[in-house]
Amino acid sequence: MAKLDKRGEIVRAAVEIIADQGFHGSPMAMIAERAGVAAGTIYCYFESKDILIKELYREIEGRLLEALRVGYLTERPIRERFLHLGINFLKYFVAHPLESKYMEQFHNSPYGVDLRRGRFAKEFKDDDLLYLELFEQGVAQQVIKDLPPILLFALAFGPVITLTRDHILGFIELDDALIEKTIAACWDGIKR
Repeated sequence: MAKLDKRGEIVRAAVEIIADQGFHGSPMAMIAERAGVAAGTIYCYFESKDILIKELYREIEGRLLEALRVGYLTERPIRERFLHLGINFLKYFVAHPLESKYMEQFHNSPYGVDLRRGRFAKEFKDDDLLYLELFEQGVAQQVIKDLPPILLFALAFGPVITLTRDHILGFIELDDALIEKTIAACWDGIKR
């Protein structure tokens, strides 16, 4: 197996196992076995499990952000931009259920708490703050309710995360029409 293939197999195995078993139920030896590599091989690519977990998050987030940016135009009205981002967000995770489960676990762990704390404190200047910028502009233009960003995130993302989970579990089938209606309802929750 080539070097890039090994890393890719490790990443794939880690996402699968962590999405299913959680961080604590996913020892490096289990990930190595699923990836078809020796246990020590993982450490050639990732110094520790913590680094693996954070790197997986960054890679998944990068792919998500890439999907959100496709066709995203900052000159469009706030509502259109919100709908674009929300629809692409929900479609991405419906199409990538393991990544969705991984991200949910990450955000509900100490790793996610630290990340969110930094983002809400604006300690990170990544270009991944599309929603935060959109919310700030919407509040300034009096198109979005004047609420703290954390509350706007909850109103916008809470239903999306819950519905993604329910779709993955088979409780609801999210097709394109229902995805669009869902994001329009999320917009109704934050618009003035």
